[in-house]
Formats: sequence, C-alpha cells, structure tokens
Amino acid sequence: MEADPLSTTFAALSDPTRRAILARLALGEATVTELAAPFDMSLPGISKHLKVLQRAGLIEQGRHAQWRPCRLKAEPLRDVADWVGQYRRHWEESFERLDTYLRELQDRQEQWNGDDDEHDPNRPR
Repeated sequence: MEADPLSTTFAALSDPTRRAILARLALGEATVTELAAPFDMSLPGISKHLKVLQRAGLIEQGRHAQWRPCRLKAEPLRDVADWVGQYRRHWEESFERLDTYLRELQDRQEQWNGDDDEHDPNRPR
C-alpha cells in the first residue's frame, strides 16, 4: 500500500538528521558533501537521507556540470502546516482558558494581599 503524500512528508520529517538537512537547505542550495559536513556519517548514509527527502518531494537535485546541488522544495511543508493548522483553534482555546484561570488566581491573590490583616490567623479578634 502506497502512503499518502502527507504521511510520506511526516515520515521524512520524523528524523532529526533530515530536519537538519532541510534547515541547512533553507539557507540556500548545497552539495551533498556540504550537507554531510556537520554529521558524523558517511556520504552513503547522507545520500539515503536525501533520497527519503526527495521521495517526499521536500528537496530536488539540480545539475551544474559535475555538481548536483540540492535545494529545498517547500510545497509539501505548506501541506503539513495546513494540516497542523486545523488543530490551532484547539490549542488557542486551551491557552485562552489558561489565561482566564491565571487572571482569576492573580485577582484572588491581589485581594488576599490587600486584606492581609483580615486573613492573619494571629490577628487579635
């Protein structure tokens, strides 16, 4: 069974090495050797990661003479952002409820501090 494009993109993004490669390519195109430099990994190991990113449509390799620079293709990342964006409303509502709760706690604390003598258990009655 063939995975849908969004699942293929998420699978490609699941590896930190591949995410680091994408971050590097966001700065501009680079050769495989340049992409491999920060990693303690063989060139064939980096090439496997690049193939995963290519299959997901996240990068492409050009050809300039004998050089084959890689470049970022960000379109699949927009699909990921759109998918995640569907859930944005849920976490924003959670943050709004948390803000309301924290404001209520702060108001109670300010009221409590303003009436220190009244709440002092050692206060003579």
